[in-house]
Amino acid sequence: MTDTVVSSATREVVLGFDRPFVIIGERINPTGRKLLAAEMAAGDFSRVEADALAQVAAGAHMLDVNAGIPLADEPAILARAVRLVQSITDVPLSIDSSIVAALAAGLEAYRGKALVNSVTGEEERLEAVLPLVKKYGAAVVAISNDETGISEDPDVRFAVARKIVHRALDHGIPASDVVVDPLVMPIGAINGAGVQVMRLVQRLREELKVNTTCGASNISFGLPARDGINSAFLTMAIASGMTSAITNPLHGDIVRACMAADVMMGHDPDCARWIRRFREVPPPGASVVGAGDAPRGRREGGMRRRAAAASGTPTPGGN
Repeated sequence: MTDTVVSSATREVVLGFDRPFVIIGERINPTGRKLLAAEMAAGDFSRVEADALAQVAAGAHMLDVNAGIPLADEPAILARAVRLVQSITDVPLSIDSSIVAALAAGLEAYRGKALVNSVTGEEERLEAVLPLVKKYGAAVVAISNDETGISEDPDVRFAVARKIVHRALDHGIPASDVVVDPLVMPIGAINGAGVQVMRLVQRLREELKVNTTCGASNISFGLPARDGINSAFLTMAIASGMTSAITNPLHGDIVRACMAADVMMGHDPDCARWIRRFREVPPPGASVVGAGDAPRGRREGGMRRRAAAASGTPTPGGN
């Protein structure tokens, strides 16, 4: 099975087919957040710091760091953001930019093995990003589009992913360090978008043997009650083999859905992570039910049978 290892200076996170799902926090991204963009451009990183700490506390295993601000010095801002986030938390980072110079600056500032977000199948992009990934010993997100754009045909997107994996190998980057994004489209606009992703993820796992990620919130764009759609999508994607996603861990339903999917997939042995996260601590002095006590349904069934036996009344299913 394929494992993709990313790390900070002191902590490793592993993406893998038989490992717990990896939540990559999406909040440090000024796209669509005018206040954050203005603050970062002005050199105020207090919101970046708060978002980093809040996402880790909520359950993020990694953080995506983006500094895409029009007309700003993105390389300098991204490098500063990377250094700041690494100074306050030890989770690994995804360094996110469409500008190669910004990726280079972020990687230069980073301590550990980063995830580079991202490379596409366009020739110019491949030849600019893959040498950086190799130079810094990073892993890379491979997005399944190329010069022709984003195809609605899953077979075309798979072919683009395969091309990127093979080109990465040409640069000395193993398939285990390529995490494919099959591209999640809004299901409100493309009715088959969810099914397309599930099938692609299965093929990427079985045929290319690569780990996968996505921008999970894209699936619900334009719809009401988006957390419900996102949660359902993630549980189904995990069942199909997806191993990570860039999403918002501050939405509790999202984290619960991912952790519950880990339980169902057998990626949380003995439900230990689930129990640690969600077990209610009894108040002082309260009696605690022993682990060996029968489930409530069995207890109630037994009590009903005993009561019926005492009264001479037959019970359904009784002997």
